Amino acid sequence: MNGYCLYHCDLIDTFKILIATDIHLGYLEKDAIRGNDSFNTLDEILKCAKTNQVDFILLGGDLFHENKPSRRCLHSCITMLRRYCMGDTPINFNILSDQTVNFNTTQFPWVNYQDENLNISIPAFSIHGNHDDPTGAEGLCALDLLSASGLVNHFGHSQSVERIEISPILMQKGNTKLALFGLGSIPDERLYRMFVNNQVTMLRPKEDQDEWFNLFTIHQNRSKHGPTNYIPEQFLDEFIDLVVWGHEHECLIAPTRNEQQLFYVTQPGSSVATSLSPGEAAKKHIGLLRVKGRKMNLQKIPLKTVRQFFIQDVVLDDQDHFTADTPQVTKKVEDLCYAKVTEMLDEAERERLGCPLTPEKPLIRLRVDYTGGFDTFNTSRFSQKFVDRVANPKDIIHFLRRREQKGDIKGLTQGLRVEDLVKQYFEATEQTVQLSLLTEHGMGKAIQEFVDKDEKDAIEELITYQLEKTQRHLEARGVITEQDIDTEVRAGSCMISRAKDVNAINRAKAHRLEHGNVPVDSDISNELALDSDEGSAPFAPPTRGRGRGGRGRGGRGRGRGELSYYLS
Repeated sequence: MNGYCLYHCDLIDTFKILIATDIHLGYLEKDAIRGNDSFNTLDEILKCAKTNQVDFILLGGDLFHENKPSRRCLHSCITMLRRYCMGDTPINFNILSDQTVNFNTTQFPWVNYQDENLNISIPAFSIHGNHDDPTGAEGLCALDLLSASGLVNHFGHSQSVERIEISPILMQKGNTKLALFGLGSIPDERLYRMFVNNQVTMLRPKEDQDEWFNLFTIHQNRSKHGPTNYIPEQFLDEFIDLVVWGHEHECLIAPTRNEQQLFYVTQPGSSVATSLSPGEAAKKHIGLLRVKGRKMNLQKIPLKTVRQFFIQDVVLDDQDHFTADTPQVTKKVEDLCYAKVTEMLDEAERERLGCPLTPEKPLIRLRVDYTGGFDTFNTSRFSQKFVDRVANPKDIIHFLRRREQKGDIKGLTQGLRVEDLVKQYFEATEQTVQLSLLTEHGMGKAIQEFVDKDEKDAIEELITYQLEKTQRHLEARGVITEQDIDTEVRAGSCMISRAKDVNAINRAKAHRLEHGNVPVDSDISNELALDSDEGSAPFAPPTRGRGRGGRGRGGRGRGRGELSYYLS
């Protein structure tokens, strides 16, 4: 009996949240083979939510693949949401924030489970993605249709193009307080510029800030596609505990810690492959997030209805048994490709054993690099050999050719480390642009720290240390005039020796550590995570200093503006 009581008390204080992103409902819905893939997987996701008795579902954008989904797509989505998310199961958490602010795009500005005309058992909260974003004069999207029908709570829609204020949905279950932030998709260049110009503000509750678990959902480029065509993690506020990152399709659901901002990032990825690229080949998962107090545990759940996808690369110029001048080389290339595709099909069949929900025909992609004078063969005729075994017979083979390198850059860089490249650069450059205070070795080490270990401040640390050392050296020698300073520098007496290069970086790091400016793993070592299940990843958020903020009055029921915020 005592064990039951402890278990029951634990459930009272623990949020259970099902996390998924990029479902792309309706993708290739007219395809004879793959048309039902996205619908089958959404059904599996919602069924998983009901089986695990989650408190709510959190979707990170791109629920729909098309901005204007077909009637069949909308009908199927509404049917599944009604089947799994409506019922008599009681909701065990309260909304404390001003819901007219949280749900500002609907004529029913309150969470759906508090609507007296609806019977919701599992609330679903979703931001919009770049595929199903608001358009037209009214600024409506497909999610707004689901919101008006009471099936989905659409949040994170910013209506201003000049300033963004992100107000969290404040929830409480037992003693656990959860602040759910969301920001729907915005063109990356615009959002990047707004972050740089301090036009994005995340609001926080004034009262009991240290007691809130801060969960942020975003749908933007995470990997860099250009100078401003992505959102660096460092732009996000450091008080966040976990970021659910949508839009990126590669499944990297195990939370990774951002060592600069001290929060964790989970990237669930898509639940259906919308391109035949390596990132889509990773096994697809959704997440079951448990939050109790300030601690969290993320269990990854593999999706069983996802169609298998295998991809391999072949470089013809690297093959030993033929060259571009070999007689009938094109036939040999085709035979090689046939063997590679057959190998992937055999692997798919072995993996599919004992998994009746997995579609029978896998996706297969073989990328063939024919650089070096090779010719291509007829891919349509080749694909006919596998038309009954693969789901994508028209695009199994993808021929590509590397761009020709200018000069001998490839030969120059192959096998060299970053610091070696820096040394080569300064050895080949003119005397007028040689280093005066730093050594090539030290600069190379700092750049290597920056590239290989993501040490953002490594170069700045080295330069700052050397400047301070130089200033002390000149003051000690009584050098004052500009001419004397230039003579002293040219003499090389100020330059750091090779033996002291690494020590300079290490001392600068130690200085940051001493003043608390560098994250230390021990920040989270003393906090215990929830009990971990198999296949789950336990984490406790790091201890951080936070401002106090003023006192406010709590509110319950529909929470219409009684819990105040302050600007972070």
